[in-house]
Amino acid sequence: MNLIDFFALVIAGITVGFINTLAGGGSTISLSVLMLMGLSPAMANGTNRIGIAIQNIVGVGSFKQQGVLDTRKGLYLAIPATIGSVLGAYIAVDLNEAIFEKAMGVILLVMLVFTLFNPQKLIQEQTQLVNKPLNWKQYLLFFFIGVYGGFIHVGIGYFLLASLIMGAGYELVKANAVKVLIVLLYTPFSLAVFIWNDMIDYKMGFTLAIGTAIGAFIASRMAVKRGAGFVRWVIVVVIILTAAHLFGIVDFGSVFQKA
Repeated sequence: MNLIDFFALVIAGITVGFINTLAGGGSTISLSVLMLMGLSPAMANGTNRIGIAIQNIVGVGSFKQQGVLDTRKGLYLAIPATIGSVLGAYIAVDLNEAIFEKAMGVILLVMLVFTLFNPQKLIQEQTQLVNKPLNWKQYLLFFFIGVYGGFIHVGIGYFLLASLIMGAGYELVKANAVKVLIVLLYTPFSLAVFIWNDMIDYKMGFTLAIGTAIGAFIASRMAVKRGAGFVRWVIVVVIILTAAHLFGIVDFGSVFQKA
């Protein structure tokens, strides 16, 4: 890895860490860059998990310091997500993800409509739902979200945000904080599967992680300082770009190659 590759990975990491902490879908960029640098899709998928883990350590620390993290409920929801993520990581070793990407593109478009035309649910906390005990349906939902997260991770933030806002009643900033905690707790387990199958490039992974840590810190501070309204518009922009990438309208890989 030369100096240009090093800085390209760090810059990509900053972008990815920022996007993933505020919204989701940033891994479309990091996966594209890693594959552009010669990694196979499976190896890029595994290597990307290092950046994800570091990014969420920083994000959780920052959100907790700012007093917006519901640690207790996040820990409970992380249990089924973690179990699902291990299963998803085993699937990822062999399975083609093209169908999953198209399905996720459709789901993102649905969430885009919700984000644009029903903003009050994003901005105002639903106290009755937040204080309500978790039920088996929520645990089952987070298990399947974990399966997807372990499988490819791209866009997992949107599934978590949708579930935490519509199902658990959080406003957007607090939902982001819990989302980051859940991803942090399940990532080491799915990462272990990729390590076991020797699908990690450690040099590229930790270089990417330098950037994701910086991006996550900036994003978590901006989320709390500027509030749910700011985060909402970041999500709108990122959803449009991510969906365009998944449907083949925009290729982030070719963009970085030209750069």
